Amino acid sequence: MNTAAIIVSHGQPSDPDPAEAALADFAAEVAQALPGWHVGSATLAKPGALEAALVEAGPGAHVYPYFMTGGWFTGDALMQRLEGSRAVVLPPFGLDPGLPGLAAALLTDTMAARGWQAPEVRVFLAAHGSGRSTQTARDTQGFAEALAAVLPLAELRVGFVEEPPYLADQAFDLGATAICLPFFAAKGGHVLDDVPEALDLAAFQGVLLDPIGCAPGAAALVARSLARAMVAA
Repeated sequence: MNTAAIIVSHGQPSDPDPAEAALADFAAEVAQALPGWHVGSATLAKPGALEAALVEAGPGAHVYPYFMTGGWFTGDALMQRLEGSRAVVLPPFGLDPGLPGLAAALLTDTMAARGWQAPEVRVFLAAHGSGRSTQTARDTQGFAEALAAVLPLAELRVGFVEEPPYLADQAFDLGATAICLPFFAAKGGHVLDDVPEALDLAAFQGVLLDPIGCAPGAAALVARSLARAMVAA
């Protein structure tokens, strides 16, 4: 049984190297929790990176999509790139059953640091959305429902970059006791530019967190998913 994994993300086509390096650092953190495993990484945006990672990992490696939802990239683009590789593709990070609990813990810590109580806090989930696949919004809303089930908030809103309801429209009138959690895997252009711009437009007064994929515990969550996949194989 091949105890090798490749963590794959979208990356940044206009400047692929920084995202490639950041993903490699994340993969190294995952590897620390999986003694004896080979854990590689590749962004789809870096030419040749995935192909090189597949050679290094060997046949039958587990491919972990570090994406927030299903949809075109995980369902079509990634599968086309993996054709003939015998790789085992796992569900994306955003669909991990442990992710709502991780997000709830992150939000709870944020609230505790400010003396807030969950029933008085409004959370805004800033997500990507898609103009080509309805799966992206469905998966995001599914995560929002799971999060609301474990954390009794005053309100939980969802807004998207690429489809309605749009970010700025959903960020209005949240008040000062509010937290924006970007539903993204990494600090790419949308997180660094689109989300802050939308919050400024909406005069958001609350707290903006790093994306959920950068949260403490994210690497451990990925490691547990890979370990479960090996047991199930």
